[in-house]
Amino acid sequence: MSRKWFSTLTLVAATLLVALSSCAFNQHLVSISIAPSGATFGAVDNSLVVDFTATGAYDHPPETKDITSLVTWKSDTPEVASVTMGVVSPNTNCGSANVFATFYDSPNQVTSNEAHVVVDGPASLGCTPAGTPPILTISFAGNGTGTVTGNGISCSSPSSCSDQFTAGTMIVLTASPTGGHTFASWSGCNSTMGANNEVCDVTLENNLTVTATFNP
Repeated sequence: MSRKWFSTLTLVAATLLVALSSCAFNQHLVSISIAPSGATFGAVDNSLVVDFTATGAYDHPPETKDITSLVTWKSDTPEVASVTMGVVSPNTNCGSANVFATFYDSPNQVTSNEAHVVVDGPASLGCTPAGTPPILTISFAGNGTGTVTGNGISCSSPSSCSDQFTAGTMIVLTASPTGGHTFASWSGCNSTMGANNEVCDVTLENNLTVTATFNP
């Protein structure tokens, strides 16, 4: 083999070796983003929760993926807001807290980000008053009859009804037709479920009207 061809083969082999070595590098986390970027709770009530997710941006090769279960979650003021696997809830005090998502890639490679949480409950707990609680109104549509119940609400068509709740309360409503009529649909729900979508989920942050439609 001539020296020219030998040099060419050596160069190709070296290039392949560098390429393979590059591909063999471990993937490194570059940054973390948290969603939502923050949350406000209207009461000191640990039954109120917000699910935070952590998304990691990697290099070698570039990729983004959910790392909610891989990061270490921590609150800098746990008496205000506690966090477990990204689930944040008010604890015992009003105020504000920062929730951190941190990933330890190595002792010298630490990536972190934070979200701001505010708990603004009633004055009796030492907080600034949270203002007038939001109102949920239940209304009816269609020519059929039925009832809507849940979280202390009990309404029968055709009359609407309403009630106040602490901001951030999750409300589960169930529509039940009466008089041989049928349930048709909801409007105003965050989500619906059930065999006929007769169950309506609402997280009440502001005044809201939810409408249940019943058909003959």
